[in-house]
Amino acid sequence: MIHRAHPADGDAAAVGSDPVDHGHFRRVMGHVPTGVAVVTAIHEGAPAGLTVGSFTSLSLDPPLVGFTVVREARSWPSIEAAGAFCVNVLAHDQVELCRLFSSRETAKFRGLRWRPAASGAPILEDVLAWVDCDTDRVLDAGDHHLVIGRVRALDVERGVAPLLFYRGGYSRAEARDPG
Repeated sequence: MIHRAHPADGDAAAVGSDPVDHGHFRRVMGHVPTGVAVVTAIHEGAPAGLTVGSFTSLSLDPPLVGFTVVREARSWPSIEAAGAFCVNVLAHDQVELCRLFSSRETAKFRGLRWRPAASGAPILEDVLAWVDCDTDRVLDAGDHHLVIGRVRALDVERGVAPLLFYRGGYSRAEARDPG
């Protein structure tokens, strides 16, 4: 049997006697490239959205995906209350869209073209791909929430390179020729 220690257990060896420096943690984790996506929802008739750099596939059976969101994200309460969301995977030429949904701008959808997914959540125009989900569960994960979604529908919109975030900046990944 494996014992999983938690800080509340008081096991200093498992927790570590020296806390990890937050700045050092961010610098090291910045070396892990991540895809960039905008999570959208409709709550009380209004669209909401935020940028995430943590979207991932979790399970094929059942089809589940996940992302993390900082607890204080201003758009998160609306997305959570909606009970469904759409993950819009950004293409390499959508840096400005990423910045918009990362900002404190309150009218993020003004002038944007989108169509509703089956859940009603916005599918943003010209994204690389989208994944429409029902919220399956939300777990506490330190200063973030881990959001798990049950996939309703998904599709690829464009066959271009994705937008990546790496070491504090944006870049793109090129797909290898399958030949």
